[in-house]
Amino acid sequence: MPLSPTTTRELLTQLNHQPKHFLGQNFLVDGNIVHKSLELAGVCRGDTVVEIGPGLGTLTNALLAAGAEVWAVEKDRQLHAHLLATLAPGQPQLHLLEGDAMDEPLAGLPSSRASSFKIVANLPYAIATPWLDAVLAGPLPERMVLMLQQEAAQRYIAQPGSKQFGAISIILQAAFDVAPGHKVDASCFYPRPDIESYLLQLVRKPRQFIFTAANKALIRACFQQRRKQIGGLLRGKLTPEQAQAWLSELTATGLGPQTRPEQIPVTLWQQFGKNPALV
Repeated sequence: MPLSPTTTRELLTQLNHQPKHFLGQNFLVDGNIVHKSLELAGVCRGDTVVEIGPGLGTLTNALLAAGAEVWAVEKDRQLHAHLLATLAPGQPQLHLLEGDAMDEPLAGLPSSRASSFKIVANLPYAIATPWLDAVLAGPLPERMVLMLQQEAAQRYIAQPGSKQFGAISIILQAAFDVAPGHKVDASCFYPRPDIESYLLQLVRKPRQFIFTAANKALIRACFQQRRKQIGGLLRGKLTPEQAQAWLSELTATGLGPQTRPEQIPVTLWQQFGKNPALV
């Protein structure tokens, strides 16, 4: 069972552990949200699941109870030791790594196991975007259910033409479809955060697209000056021949050099990434 706010406070006191704001330690204390996470991810016995920042183990316990094999990475040394002492004994299905999720975005999951896995995680909000970017470099999970700051979730699923649409929207939506998620109130955490959260559900596309590092860097550079026209933005970043090759693709769809980056749909950014001259 998930820890209640009272038992969470008591356990933290026993451990003499003060929640660390810089690590995003807001512990989930609502059992309904734990169950909703597993439901959205479709977790069933035999699944391989990656978890980021298990904290006190509330979500981890639920994943193990559902019969999943869990690969988890925890940065906080004290909490890692607590999990190792309370969860790991007698749990061969738990592979617990002490480390930074930015160094181990898949929690040490071996490449031999990466053909079919899911990610279910209450992400430390400060690392959500760079961690997600690392995951999107592949191998890709078949499904992700991520607890995120609501504002971040809105950026990830933003559509072209909106102010929130940006590089991470493109990189994510080229590989994943967005499925219905779930709003999460601040009262579901201890300590209570100052922001609202959202359970984002992502399902890998049948034909997913992964941008190269060079393509991603160029897309980000374009969005750093998002109000400028794409024709001018590409000048100096690509050769004239490379720029013209992609601008011709835009023109063929009714767009053109005067288009701003935020107005270009994901499929056209993918055409950009497919052009061998631009890789």
